Amino acid sequence: MANTKLTNKMMKNAYINWMCFNLALYQPETMQAPALVRMFGLLREDLYPGDKEKQQELMARHLPFFNTEPFLGCIIPGIILGMEAEKAAGVDVPDELITAIKSALMGPFAGIGDALLPGTFIPILLAIACGLTQDGSPVGAIFYMVVFLGVMIPVTWFLFKKGCELGANAAELILGNDLKDDIINALNTVGLTVVGCIACAYANVNVGFKFVRDGVTLVDLNALLNSVWPKLPVFVTAMITYWLMAKKNWSAMKVIFLYLIVAVIGYFTGFLAP
Repeated sequence: MANTKLTNKMMKNAYINWMCFNLALYQPETMQAPALVRMFGLLREDLYPGDKEKQQELMARHLPFFNTEPFLGCIIPGIILGMEAEKAAGVDVPDELITAIKSALMGPFAGIGDALLPGTFIPILLAIACGLTQDGSPVGAIFYMVVFLGVMIPVTWFLFKKGCELGANAAELILGNDLKDDIINALNTVGLTVVGCIACAYANVNVGFKFVRDGVTLVDLNALLNSVWPKLPVFVTAMITYWLMAKKNWSAMKVIFLYLIVAVIGYFTGFLAP
């Protein structure tokens, strides 16, 4: 690295602080900015020993709004830390450049991180974990925690450290081509496919309507629908959910409450079956 002030110990302290407190004081006005302020607050004496004015300026630079996916997006605090260390060492790094790079990177990494983690990796792990806990065993929960942390800790540390090493050069590397857009589109497609597969595998909507004569079931609507299109009620429910949330801007809680009412009415009327 160009700056000898930024030691491995400083990077580890900053990394641990970000991973533990990235959602601390999370609110609409500043989102994750308080975590950045805390991170640099812990390093203020290392970067500007005894210079209270420079320390205040350092933390003030990171008070404005900042928000990204906190795991894969941890490369951004790393990049900013690298730039701040260069600035503290005497390199001409304008305040506006630090703010601009931070603002430019948070959107792309939010898109990539949300598509890859909540949209793909986490649903796959949860699907496996649910399969391991069907008999009430705690193995599924243990599996999820061990695998998630076992993957994310080395990945996030690598990204954070690499961001520190690259500094401002990382912004040009990431934003200098259209690769990020292709990655986001591809991961969104994979994520939607995974969520659809999980919904099909674990969700059930059983139609309870049956036409019975003289003790003989002549029409079982649930069996008939599934013979024509397996999991058709689940598919219809998923499409209704998508329409309500994507087109009508319903919150997840409103959708859950609606389905709770439908389930209760369906059970007592016999149209839905357990």
